[in-house]
Amino acid sequence: MKSKPDTKGAIPADTGDRIAAPDAGEEDVALDFSLRPRTLGEFIGQERLKRVLGMSIEAARKRSEVLDHVLFAGPPGLGKTSLAHIIARELGVNLRVTSGPAIERAGDLAAIVADLEKGDVLFIDEIHRLARVVEEILYPAMEDYELNIVVGKGPSARTMKLAVKPFTLVGATTRSGLLSSPLRDRFGQHFHLEFYAHDELSEIVRRSAHLLGVKVHDEGAREIASRARGTPRIANRLLRRVRDFAQVNDAPMVTRDVALGALELLEIDHCGFDKMDRAILATIIDKFDGGPVGVDSLAAAVGEESDTIEEVYEPFLLQEGFIARTSRGRVATPRAYSHLGRTRRGTLF
Repeated sequence: MKSKPDTKGAIPADTGDRIAAPDAGEEDVALDFSLRPRTLGEFIGQERLKRVLGMSIEAARKRSEVLDHVLFAGPPGLGKTSLAHIIARELGVNLRVTSGPAIERAGDLAAIVADLEKGDVLFIDEIHRLARVVEEILYPAMEDYELNIVVGKGPSARTMKLAVKPFTLVGATTRSGLLSSPLRDRFGQHFHLEFYAHDELSEIVRRSAHLLGVKVHDEGAREIASRARGTPRIANRLLRRVRDFAQVNDAPMVTRDVALGALELLEIDHCGFDKMDRAILATIIDKFDGGPVGVDSLAAAVGEESDTIEEVYEPFLLQEGFIARTSRGRVATPRAYSHLGRTRRGTLF
């Protein structure tokens, strides 16, 4: 077996942020743009989604019609924003990007919608975080292509209808359960993005390495992919850190040994778990006897927000079968005990 390279220095990383977090950091935003696929053909993974979406886009082009409104749901980092850019590029129209928290007043959204040209794509990230008064402006705009503007206040207030050009709304959410039924029902197409298989992530790592000018061996790419939590954004972030490690250690290529050396330094284990993931599992097992435990109690015990537990950590732990949800709370599964080297003390369920 080849020996691992010695570490001559620390990895120059943005380690102030969680390396295995699927949310985009400042460094990710710029790099995601440069690595983002430009067409559905370049987009790796999500095969069924690509087939259905590609068919819809082609049909809309042939009929010279506006594409139905599209809703993308799923954990962060899986490609929802990339798909919005691809939709606009495939249709040959302009893309306007905003987010739910950024639209504070109904007038802000009305101004954005009124400025769209026919067929343009409006992408609203975190659409579940739209204020209710803002959301209600969207209903007639999505359905009838008109804005209902309230002029004045009190008894003298009146509603004016303003026609807008037909457009396509693309919404992205990590918590589809928080979307109101009226808003969800106005989307003609609903897609849920799944976590990626290791082979797909390996291909993404190789593609990104090529674009970054990094030489990577297939085994090195597979090692990075296996610890990327099924998420392309994390795979690309790990690739950057491994690239830094290789450069600091004068390694001309990212081999499996180079990747292992970097990932062990970053404390990313073979399942892609970092300190917080392991802390969550250990807390359920050690402090709550394997569960069940409510998310609020779990969050307090590990020093994290309950929303962050639900949105960031839980999806992958659930997907991989390390925890389970019951009517009484979260429980650790046999896989969690095995991963941490713990012995079960009785049944979990």
